Amino acid sequence: MQTTSLASYEAQHFQWECDNRVATITLNRPERKNPLTFDSYAELRDLFRDLVYASDVDVVVITGAGGNFCSGGDVHEIIGPLTKMNMKELMAFTRMTGDLVKAMRACRQPVISAVEGICAGAGAIIAMASDLRYASENAKVAFLFNRVGLAGCDMGACSMLPRIIGQGRASELLYFGRSMSGDEGERWGFFNGLSATPLADAKTAAKRIADGPTFANGITKTQLHQQWNMSVDQAIECEAQAQAICMQTEDFRRAYNAFVEKEQPVFEGD
Repeated sequence: MQTTSLASYEAQHFQWECDNRVATITLNRPERKNPLTFDSYAELRDLFRDLVYASDVDVVVITGAGGNFCSGGDVHEIIGPLTKMNMKELMAFTRMTGDLVKAMRACRQPVISAVEGICAGAGAIIAMASDLRYASENAKVAFLFNRVGLAGCDMGACSMLPRIIGQGRASELLYFGRSMSGDEGERWGFFNGLSATPLADAKTAAKRIADGPTFANGITKTQLHQQWNMSVDQAIECEAQAQAICMQTEDFRRAYNAFVEKEQPVFEGD
């Protein structure tokens, strides 16, 4: 299978930059708190699908411009048109949005969200679907589907959110549609860290991952996701096979040789 180069990808509906194998997606409609459109949904889905085959991107950071993360689906460009669609068209849309989450979870690259300000609706889902989340104290995360007359079970929220913060806390957010503050998010385990510089925190974490054994990190991400549906016995066998694969990598040999020489290993991802 031929690999794909995405370091120089030219995004149409958001900003994309890649530096030292760490890519940053910036949702860039700050005047509207960075809402998503049909086109930006689809481009994000397609980009994460392509990242499965990318040879030059090892970590992805997602952030928003202008002090907010993402206000969800654009009221005028998405919500309004949805009220006029038939069932077939609505199913196509909801499956497409769910496919974005599937693609984020299926790509080998760890995804890190840097959350400031408003993080609502689909924005909250993107943060939830990320592997790590760093936030500012003014972050407000709202799975607000209930507040617009919809079920809280959107884009995997009823499956993933309870696993992150617990069933009771997830139920509260999904039934009431209320905002989870930055402080709550950190105490509940939704955020990995809280500071005045969440993007810097996310990029520091991304560099640390990118400097590590990236092939093995990809295996770890796959196992973390797939083992939700496994018994303990299945998971142990799956990890035995995964670890045996990693033991054939050059990074494993580099780590051993560095230990023998009392040096720090320099991983190359092969």
